[in-house]
Amino acid sequence: MNFIALVLKFLPMFLMGLLTLGTYWMVQMSTPNLDAAKQKRHVPDYTMDKIVVTTLGPEGNTKFRVVGEKLIHYEDDASSEIDWPIARRFHETKPAITVRSDKGFMDGDMTILQLVGNATLTRPAQSATATQAGTARMFMSSSRFTVLMNEDIVKTNQPVNLEQGLSIMTSQEGAIFDNVHQKLTMIGQVKGRIESESKGKN
Repeated sequence: MNFIALVLKFLPMFLMGLLTLGTYWMVQMSTPNLDAAKQKRHVPDYTMDKIVVTTLGPEGNTKFRVVGEKLIHYEDDASSEIDWPIARRFHETKPAITVRSDKGFMDGDMTILQLVGNATLTRPAQSATATQAGTARMFMSSSRFTVLMNEDIVKTNQPVNLEQGLSIMTSQEGAIFDNVHQKLTMIGQVKGRIESESKGKN
C-alpha cells in the first residue's frame, strides 16, 4: 500500500477526530465556570427588623442576648451587621454587663461582636457579700469595643473613658475588661482621679 492510499484510508478518521476536538473546545469556551458561579459573594442574603439573637451555654442557659433594630446577614461568611445593637452577658454569680453602640458586626461563628460608634459598657453596682466587697456602678465608653463572647472579655485599643462611682480615668491606648475575673486593665498612660464614694458625704 503506497503512502497516498494510506493517507486516504485514515483521512476520515483524522477529520472526525479534528471535528470532535473542535466541538469540545467550543463547548468549553461557551460553558460558564461552574466553580466561579458557585462562589459566594459578600452580599446580603436576608435582612430582619427588631432582632433578638441568643447564644446558649453548654447547659442550655442564656450566655449572651443581642438585640438590634435591624440585622443584615451576608452569605459568603455568615457574618451579620446590626443597627443599634445592645448585648447583655448573663452569668450565674456575676452582675449582667451591658454593651451597646451605633453599629455592630458579628462573625459567622457568633463568637466575636465588634461594636462601632459610641460604644459603651455598663456594669451595675454590686452589694457587698460575706466574701466580696461591694463595688460602684461602672461605665466605660470608647469609639469601639471588641466583645469576645466565649472568653467573656470586652476590649479596645482606642481612647477610653472609665467612670466608677466618683472615680474617673482615661487612657489613649485602650482597656481590657475581663468579666470572668471581674478585672479591668487600663493600657498605656492612665490619667484621672480615684476617689472614695464617701467623699463629700456628711
